[in-house]
Amino acid sequence: MTKGLASKRNILAVIMLFGFLAWSLQSSGQEKLDVGQLELRARELIENLRQDNYQAAGQYFDQTMKKQATPPTLKMIWEGLQARTGALKEIKGFRHEAQGPYDFIYVTGVFEKQTLDLRVVFNKQAEIAGFSFVPHLEVKESPPPSYARPELFQEAEVQVRTGDWILPGTLTRPQGTGPFPAVVLVHGSGPNDQDETIGPNKPFRDIAWGLASKGIAVLRYDKRTKVYEQKLSSDRQRLASFTVNEETIADAVSAVALLRQTEGVDPDRIFVLGHSLGGMLIPRIAQKAKTAAGFIIMAGLTRPLEDTILEQTRYLLALQGPATEESKKKLQELESAVTRIKALTEADKNSTEILIGAAPAYWLDLRDYRPAEAARKIEQPILILQGQRDYQVTEVDFKAWKQALGDRQNVTLKLYPACNHLFMEGKGLITPDEYLYRAGNVSEEVINDIASWILSSRR
Repeated sequence: MTKGLASKRNILAVIMLFGFLAWSLQSSGQEKLDVGQLELRARELIENLRQDNYQAAGQYFDQTMKKQATPPTLKMIWEGLQARTGALKEIKGFRHEAQGPYDFIYVTGVFEKQTLDLRVVFNKQAEIAGFSFVPHLEVKESPPPSYARPELFQEAEVQVRTGDWILPGTLTRPQGTGPFPAVVLVHGSGPNDQDETIGPNKPFRDIAWGLASKGIAVLRYDKRTKVYEQKLSSDRQRLASFTVNEETIADAVSAVALLRQTEGVDPDRIFVLGHSLGGMLIPRIAQKAKTAAGFIIMAGLTRPLEDTILEQTRYLLALQGPATEESKKKLQELESAVTRIKALTEADKNSTEILIGAAPAYWLDLRDYRPAEAARKIEQPILILQGQRDYQVTEVDFKAWKQALGDRQNVTLKLYPACNHLFMEGKGLITPDEYLYRAGNVSEEVINDIASWILSSRR
C-alpha cells in the first residue's frame, strides 16, 4: 500500500505499546464484530482483488481509505504486486493482533513466487483503515527465559476480586513452605493479559518465572479492561466516570490484600511492581497499599500522558521520511485532541466525549498528578529501572525520578543501556517491530537486580 498507510500502521503500533486507555471505546450503538467476522472481511478484500472486482474490494473502507484507495488505485497496486510475485494460488490462514483501538488481521497468501501476508487494519467500527502486503512472518511465542528453572517453582490459578470485578490470575510460588517475599505485577494501560503479552513477547511471565526461580512469589492477573471489555465499553455512564482507579489502582490494591492472606507468603514482605502506566501510578497505589514493603517502578512515566502520546507519534512519523498529506492530517487531529484535553474543565467531568481513547473524567483525574513529586511521600524503599533504548518512556522521565528521589537512601535507580520498553536487550534504532516481531525475554540482569533488591530490602 502507500507510504502514508505504512506510516499509519506503525503509529498505531506504538500507541498500543505505550498503552493509553485504548481498549475498545466504541461509538454508542456500534456493535463490535468478533475476530471471525473481521477475518471474513479481510478474506473478502483479497478475494475481490484476485477477481479484479476493485469496487467491491473497497466496500468496508473507512472514509479516508475510500478517498485514497479508489478502484483505479487498487487495480494498479494489485497488478503491480502480481508482476513481482505471480498470481495468488491460495489463502493459507489468518492471524489476529489487537493494537490499542485497532484490530489487525493478517491473511497469509501463497503466491507463485513467494508467500506474503495481507495486513488489514480495522478500526472500532469494523471499517478497514489501511492495508499492506508484508513479508510472511511466522511469529512464534517467545521461549521460556534461560534463567527460569521450573523445577524450583509451582503455579496455581487464583482470582483477584474488587467488589463484583473478578480477575483471573496466576500465583507463581517457589517450592517449599516459605514464607516467601512476594510481588504484585501491575500492567501498563490497554487490555493487557496477565503476561502483558505484546506480539510474541510475555514480559510478565518472564519476570514471574525469573523471580520465582530465586525464591520470590509473584502474582499476575488479567486486567479489568481485558476481562470486562464488552461490559465496560457498552456502558456509557460507566465510561464517563472511568479513571485510572478503575483501570489499574483498585485491582492492584486488591492483589496486595490477596497476597497477605495467601499461605506461604510473608505478609510483611509484599512488594508492588508497576510497568509503564503501572509504574506511573505507583505513588497513587502506595497511598492505598500502605502495608506494602516496597515499590518497583519500571519505565514509569512522569510527564502528562497526552503529551507523551503526541511525542511518540511524531517520533514514528519521522521514521517514515517526508510527511504525507494523510500523516499530516492524523497528526493535526491528534494535536487538536491534546489541545482539547488541556482545555477540559470540571464542567466536562460527566461528558461521554472520547478524547484519545478516554472520556474527560479520565484526563481530569490525571490533570494535577505529578508522579515524581507524589513519590516523595512514599516512605517504603523504591527501585526505579529504565531502559535507555525506550522511546516511549525515556531518560527524561528517569531523570525526573532521579531529581525527585535521588537523595533518598532507600531509593535505588538504574539505567540499562541496551534495554527497550519491555526491558528486552537490543541494538540500533528502536521501532515497534522490535516488540511485535522479535521474540525475546526480559534481560537477566534486570531479573537479578530486582531479586537482589527484594531479598535485601527492609522497611
